[in-house]
Amino acid sequence: MNKHDYLLISIVMIIGVSFFIINSLVSFKASKAYVYYDNELVQTIDLSHDNLKEYTIKGYNGDVVIETMKNKIRVKEETSPLHLCSKQGWVSSSLEPIVCLPNKVVIRIESSKEEVDAVVR
Repeated sequence: MNKHDYLLISIVMIIGVSFFIINSLVSFKASKAYVYYDNELVQTIDLSHDNLKEYTIKGYNGDVVIETMKNKIRVKEETSPLHLCSKQGWVSSSLEPIVCLPNKVVIRIESSKEEVDAVVR
């Protein structure tokens, strides 16, 4: 390895460490989730509780069971060929919506703080 390889490795490590520090310092707590069926709002869910709560939404292929707990939400059960919605797991960021295309259900999260997608100088 020459000095250019060490320089490249150190730059990648600095970027990785700074990315980790920024993500750990900036925490956004999810406050509400909006559940849409066929592009229409069908339910607003408050995520600011600590208890495990369960909601059932009518989907295109059948019922979609949604669970919430501690500012997180997930699809517990749904009727679809590959069950991708329930395999996605817990979501707590507004940058990561839950989309169940076979059931035409979309879950969008709103955070209590405004999230920044990009910073332009």
